[in-house]
Amino acid sequence: MKAMILAAGRGERMRPLTDTAPKPLLKVRGRALIEYHLEALHAAGVRELVVNLSWLGERIRAALGDGSQWGVAIHYCDEGPQPLETAGGIFNALSFLGPGPFAVVNGDVWTDFPMSRLSLGAGKLAHLVLVPNPSHHGQGDFGLETGRVTRAGGKTYTFSGIAIYRPEFFAGCTAGRFPLLPLLQRAIDSSSLTGEVYQGVWSDVGTPERLAQLQSGKIG
Repeated sequence: MKAMILAAGRGERMRPLTDTAPKPLLKVRGRALIEYHLEALHAAGVRELVVNLSWLGERIRAALGDGSQWGVAIHYCDEGPQPLETAGGIFNALSFLGPGPFAVVNGDVWTDFPMSRLSLGAGKLAHLVLVPNPSHHGQGDFGLETGRVTRAGGKTYTFSGIAIYRPEFFAGCTAGRFPLLPLLQRAIDSSSLTGEVYQGVWSDVGTPERLAQLQSGKIG
């Protein structure tokens, strides 16, 4: 299986830290966030992956190189000065990711989720890893009923930024900048989106305060 790490975002809420460093290169306990993902994906058997670039992307390329330090081969997709959003960025990389299911993880989350657990059932287009709603996102994103992701309503969970997709999930899309949510809702409506709830360590490193909590060991 191939994989993609999303690393093109600007990280506005992390300013001023992200004025001089791309968010995935911010360090937690001595290492960049994105390094933990490289190690986890390698442990799951991934040997080829894509990293998309935009804001300060040249610094990510310089830091990671060809990926051999982590036992993987990295292909870079440079989106230019305006990132393509989540779905647009993934769609832009489909030609490299190949015909089979592939994993995607946000480059700015901290987690001990075992990537080897990612799997996709027959006839399903995508599978999401959900987590209990953190205090800063109490409304959640989606519901979950017997393994099938539903629209929010009743008990909800937060999308962790970790998922596995088939290329067919993006059928009908055209190149450009577009978000992921409408495609997820389309898959929900066709009963082709599954999910699971992960109860382990996870944090959206969205603010300097949450980064400080990680550094101090208050998370994970």
